[in-house]
Amino acid sequence: MTTPPLIDFRNVSVRFGKTVIHRDISFAVHEREVVTLLGPSGTGKTVLLKLLIGLLTPTSGDVLVEGSNLAQLDREGLRQMRKEVGMLFQGAALFDSLTVFENIAFPLREYGERDEARIAVVVEEKLGLVGLSGFAQRFPAQLSGGQRKRVGLARALASSPRVVLFDEPTTGLDPTSRNRIDDLIIRLRDELGITSIVVTHDMESARRISDRIILLSQGAVIVDAPAPAVWEDAEPVRRFASGQWVD
Repeated sequence: MTTPPLIDFRNVSVRFGKTVIHRDISFAVHEREVVTLLGPSGTGKTVLLKLLIGLLTPTSGDVLVEGSNLAQLDREGLRQMRKEVGMLFQGAALFDSLTVFENIAFPLREYGERDEARIAVVVEEKLGLVGLSGFAQRFPAQLSGGQRKRVGLARALASSPRVVLFDEPTTGLDPTSRNRIDDLIIRLRDELGITSIVVTHDMESARRISDRIILLSQGAVIVDAPAPAVWEDAEPVRRFASGQWVD
């Protein structure tokens, strides 16, 4: 019996005024997959992530997480869903005035955790997971770009989500920091069973981490296939990766 998808986009269209971002997009993501979204700038890749955490709603169609239609959830239902879906924003989006500890603790407190001892345990656990034990009392300004990204990931993991969304996780990072982020995404899948959806223009990273590739163009999915087949057989992806893409 086929396992139901963890995430399911069904005939999703998004328009802002007269501007069409997506046209009738459908794809599913299953548990423990790393799915990478590729496409030229302006094709709405980040819009899909925002749909998944309820920051936007589709103009038409349905977005389902664990079988629940996000558009039909009330405020409390949406809040509970967000505990299951963490997000690492492109710039990490840390609070500059808060320590690393307080940044990671923030979502725990937002979701109602009041046991400070428990919060401390979770913060230290997540910092250890991303290789930043001992950084709890630093401020974001004291961190490198790669360290900020890893703190952002620790915060995204604080609520022990089943899904993590990554918006350009390696942009602006040196090769060593980029490899660390890639390795973390792979480790989350292999050791914790976390499903990841990654938006990136970093083709080397996409090759390392991806189980599946989805290529978007002009508001539509034009490639959706397992990563090995994509690199070997998908001409649109090869053209995009080589910089020969014309949208």
